[in-house]
Amino acid sequence: MSDELTGRIQAHYTQPDLEAVILGALERSGLDPDHLRPEDLAPIDEFHVRGRAATLELARAAGLAAHTRVLDVGSGIGGPARCLAQAFGCRVTGVDLTAEYCRVATMLSLRTGLSDLVRFEQADALELPFGDDSFDLVWTEHMAMNVRDKPALYREMRRVLRPGGKLAIYDVLAGPAGPALFPVPWASNPESSFLVGAEELRRLLEQAGFTIDHWTDSSQAGRDWFDALAAGVRANGPPALGIHLLFGPEFRAMGQNQRRNLEEGRIALAQVVASQ
Repeated sequence: MSDELTGRIQAHYTQPDLEAVILGALERSGLDPDHLRPEDLAPIDEFHVRGRAATLELARAAGLAAHTRVLDVGSGIGGPARCLAQAFGCRVTGVDLTAEYCRVATMLSLRTGLSDLVRFEQADALELPFGDDSFDLVWTEHMAMNVRDKPALYREMRRVLRPGGKLAIYDVLAGPAGPALFPVPWASNPESSFLVGAEELRRLLEQAGFTIDHWTDSSQAGRDWFDALAAGVRANGPPALGIHLLFGPEFRAMGQNQRRNLEEGRIALAQVVASQ
């Protein structure tokens, strides 16, 4: 990834004092930051459409088990990694381009008692700091939208997978009615957004040496989720704990555009499991 693009992405996601912001929101929600369960963090740390439900769906489709060695590429503040570790007992290594996310992910894992199963480090998805055949499963949710060189991304993911390993993807794709409206949670403008359509993703995965085992278009489920979320905000106001804390005031416009993009078919959602 170029230095310029890396800088733009890091600036987009980095928020000063994120640890203090999250801990303060937890206290306002009536939670004890020193005695947290992973599910307490679900409103904020599952940074993708449909949150924890989507994570568990994809995990079941991928056949996750306690012995599975998982690499979470684009791990954010660690929600999916902690969810997988808690639900399946597997060990998860998370990598993210944003140093602040990795630091907060480590802190939250310690506070939820899962630091023995999950760990995080800053890394570029195109230059993963692991040897060949290191993992049973490479996992990624809502990350590839920021990666311009997708052939290199999927080749690198395949490199670190053991023979017969699997790739589990939950991503935002280009829809038939594009282009997408900005800002959105993954980018403030088109210069940092690199969406591909469903057929292009299939081609990229196959060219990288993967065989697609499972494909679900979850766009309608995403639209339903947004409808329920909006109804909850109308009834109760914005929650104290939510993804909006990761972005500040701009998130309102981001969320509105994300929902509109999905409703109008400018973007689509897909859950994919592939094997090599």
